[in-house]
Amino acid sequence: MKKILLLGSGELGKELTISLQRFGCYIIACDKYKNAPAMQVSQEYEVFDMLNSNNLKQVIDKHKPDLIVPEIEAIDTESLIRFERKGLKVIPSSRAVSMTMNRDQIRNRAKELGIKTARFGYAETLNELIEMFHNINNKVAIKPVMSSSGKGQSYASTVSEVKKAWTFALNGMRGKKKKVIIEEFINFDYEITLLTILDSEGKIHFCPPIGHVQERGDYQHSWQPAKCEQNIVNKMKIIARKIVKDLNGKGLFGIEFFIKKDEVYFSELSPRPHDTGMVTMFTQNFSEFDLHARAILDFKIPKIELYKKGVSQVILANKNAKGKFLIKGIENAFKDKNIDIRIFGKPETKPYRRMGVILASNLKKAKEALSKIKVVNV
Repeated sequence: MKKILLLGSGELGKELTISLQRFGCYIIACDKYKNAPAMQVSQEYEVFDMLNSNNLKQVIDKHKPDLIVPEIEAIDTESLIRFERKGLKVIPSSRAVSMTMNRDQIRNRAKELGIKTARFGYAETLNELIEMFHNINNKVAIKPVMSSSGKGQSYASTVSEVKKAWTFALNGMRGKKKKVIIEEFINFDYEITLLTILDSEGKIHFCPPIGHVQERGDYQHSWQPAKCEQNIVNKMKIIARKIVKDLNGKGLFGIEFFIKKDEVYFSELSPRPHDTGMVTMFTQNFSEFDLHARAILDFKIPKIELYKKGVSQVILANKNAKGKFLIKGIENAFKDKNIDIRIFGKPETKPYRRMGVILASNLKKAKEALSKIKVVNV
């Protein structure tokens, strides 16, 4: 039985915990708040600030895990590098975690590898940000170098908007870095997530492309398969192979791309299951969580098959949500027998927080189910 220290216990961590437990794993779920979703299904849990290296060391020394599996960005990655040097296994690797949890590192590495991205730069002060904005001379996206689920991300076309975006990015920032990335806005035709699995033998496997739509920097719905010309799929796979091989390790990577005509731009990478990939719980023979679990446990990756089309639609709290809540209307939504619903089990809510997901055969059915569900303050 593998003992796994899960760093981050949100909805993705909860589904991963369930997949790992099916293979007999023992999970210690960690997060900064009590009763996080994965803690509700794990064997043990720890509540602490994972950016604090001393706290992280104490928990690792206490549990002596076989594997350390990060699920969020707010982790002291320098500590993970030190632990790995001492023989602990970090998934997919400490280098991969460190580089991808800091947008500046992964973006710089993509540039070194010759991978096409939007024009970008970094700023640690508002004046630097305004200077970079003038250099790019176009509409820009501004976001923290470390954040999660699009928090702190906004767009700007004027200096006044840049100033607002700076404040918004600081408020959405995670970690110790007071630093933002500013990148040219690509007026893309569509966005794609390509779930890419690197197994313990170094072989790479792909899931069918996933399309998604974002608002406020956070995904709202995704669908699989996304319609892509084969030459676009081939270009994405070439980039994915190059960057995943460079990062090394084992596990599933969620790689995001902007598509503009026949051009493919690398956007971001998560070294773990991806929020847009929740649709795979409805569409594939093995979900992204099952595939990640198999890869990190050194199991063979089976043939990945798409056995039906599907959509995931998030259930959000409203803009005035705060504290304790009830979710009403699920029984009405289930009058359509062809949908599924996953409530994440978060202990409290806040504005626009993801509280669950609807899985359906198409967006119309998902939206109809969503219209019957309400997150209500109590």
